[in-house]
Amino acid sequence: MLRLLGIVISIGLADSLNPSTIAPALLLAAAPEPRGHVARFTLGVFLVYFVGGVAIALGPGQLVLSLVPHPDRNTIAALEVAAGALMLLAGALLWRHRTSLSRRELPEASSGSRSSALLGATITAIELPTAFPYFGAIAAIVGSDSGVVRQVILLLIFNVCFVLPLLGILAVLQFAGDRAQAVLARGRTFLMRYWPVLLATVAILAGGLAITLGATNIGPRVVRAIK
Repeated sequence: MLRLLGIVISIGLADSLNPSTIAPALLLAAAPEPRGHVARFTLGVFLVYFVGGVAIALGPGQLVLSLVPHPDRNTIAALEVAAGALMLLAGALLWRHRTSLSRRELPEASSGSRSSALLGATITAIELPTAFPYFGAIAAIVGSDSGVVRQVILLLIFNVCFVLPLLGILAVLQFAGDRAQAVLARGRTFLMRYWPVLLATVAILAGGLAITLGATNIGPRVVRAIK
């Protein structure tokens, strides 16, 4: 369980460095009443990602699991390795295209008070079908043979990790006082310049951790089976 928790947290933190959610939140932070805007945006992102993940895990995920109702530890370890491989692939692609990606404009955001939650929900709903790191985490969770309650808790933990940068923006707005806008402006400049490198590095590290944890579980069993 601790190994799976480590995988979920590491992938969640890597997936959280997403310019499609962070950039609009930084723009909303510069609007009038910024804390309300960012809070509603964060809630929209969190709810759609969490509900979508639960729907996948308890719908198609459980259907697949029913075909192999009691996966052994080797199968679970293989799913962990697969989740790590997805992260490594995503990180490698980001690194390969880091220069061209850094030249792209980051998403803009409307500052209308009613649109903040809808904006967060819409961005997340559009990106959910291509959220491969999330799918990797869901595969590891569903294949862990944990009960439904534990699976939902793990998905909740993943999504808390996913919105941590947005919660960090809220914390800056709450506690930085008059310096908040300057701090967030520097954050946006840094994000525009370095987000592909940062995200690729974290994704590769998280993928390597997941593969290592899975391999250390499956390796000794293979050796024992050979003996």
